[in-house]
Amino acid sequence: DRSGVSHCITWRSALRCKRVNINGATAFGVSGTPADCASLGISGKLFDGLVPDLVLSGINIGNNCGLHVVYSGTVAGAREAFIYGIPALSMSYNWVAGQSSVNDLKVAAEVCIPLINAVMVEIKSGTYPKGSFLNIDVPSDAAHHKGYKITKQGKYMARIGWEQTVYQKPSVESYQTASMDIDGEKDRDIDTSSANDLLFKRVIVKRSYDEEEGEDMDYKSLADGYITVTPLVALSRAEADVIPYYKACLSRI
Repeated sequence: DRSGVSHCITWRSALRCKRVNINGATAFGVSGTPADCASLGISGKLFDGLVPDLVLSGINIGNNCGLHVVYSGTVAGAREAFIYGIPALSMSYNWVAGQSSVNDLKVAAEVCIPLINAVMVEIKSGTYPKGSFLNIDVPSDAAHHKGYKITKQGKYMARIGWEQTVYQKPSVESYQTASMDIDGEKDRDIDTSSANDLLFKRVIVKRSYDEEEGEDMDYKSLADGYITVTPLVALSRAEADVIPYYKACLSRI
């Protein structure tokens, strides 16, 4: 599980890679992050020099709407391919703890196939735009979704806090889906030299989004039952209206 690693890459150590069994595919397991997987996959080093037409990253357990895009390893896998000029889609399923199942991930994959096929047609015809990649979020009731909807990235966020714990591994799920109050594997590895260390676990304080956001924002549309399709770019530019302010500040220094 590489939830919450964002665009982290492996740099100081070698990346381990091995063949794995996935029916109908030539597949490899990689020791690194989603961005590492995308980078190695498009490098031509694994597939006899072949470079893919399209990179798919996911499906993630938990939505990647709003500000979760910043933290998401799934989105970063698609972003890494996009940076190197390969069309890419990131896909996430709005998992509900205690309600969703592994089969829902299969259904979520199936409802994305028409969109993937449409993108492939555009790529093959040379008409697919190169200025963005797509972030797709599938609603909890994937089998009864309301259709695809082009959306904008909003400000949805599961706000994170901290609580002290006596366990080294208090959560076995992702930062989005975990029941943060349930402790998992009890720490048995702390030696006597670290017995006085303070341990903390992440807890979800609240989930929030700007209620003034429009109907075309990603999280609100997802919550309304749509499969959201959000074009993203790699740049993190500030809003244009703040530029004059900072120019004026610099002129006074």
